[in-house]
Amino acid sequence: MSFTVRCHATFEAAHHLRDYVGGPEPVHGHSWKIEVALATEALQQYDLSVDFVPTEALVKSLAARLHDRDLNTVPPFDRRNPTAENVALWVAEEIERSGLLAEGARLAEVTVWEGPRNSVTYRPDGR
Repeated sequence: MSFTVRCHATFEAAHHLRDYVGGPEPVHGHSWKIEVALATEALQQYDLSVDFVPTEALVKSLAARLHDRDLNTVPPFDRRNPTAENVALWVAEEIERSGLLAEGARLAEVTVWEGPRNSVTYRPDGR
C-alpha cells in the first residue's frame, strides 16, 4: 500500500538571474506555484496517510515568505540564483527542517511553477 498526498500554494514574486546568457537577466515577475508531495506506505492515526491540515499550513507559510517579494533579496536567494530549481530545493530543505516528516512520511517531490506553463520537479531520492 502506498499513498501520496499533495498540497500546493501560490505566490506572486519578482526575480532575475544574476548571470544569464552573458549578463544579468532583467527583473520580472511570475505567478508562482509550489506543490509538495509526501508519500507513506501505511495509514497513520485517524486512517490518514498524511494530515492535510499541518501540511497545507506549512506549504502556505513557505509561499507567504516569498509573496510580493523580489526573490533576489530573500535569503538564500540573495546568494543563490532564484531559479525554479533553487526554489524547489529551498522548499524541500524547509520541509525537511520543519519536523512535518516525523510521522512516517517522506518527501517524494517538490514542483515549482513559474507561471502556468513552466515547471520543475525536484525529487530528493533522485528518481
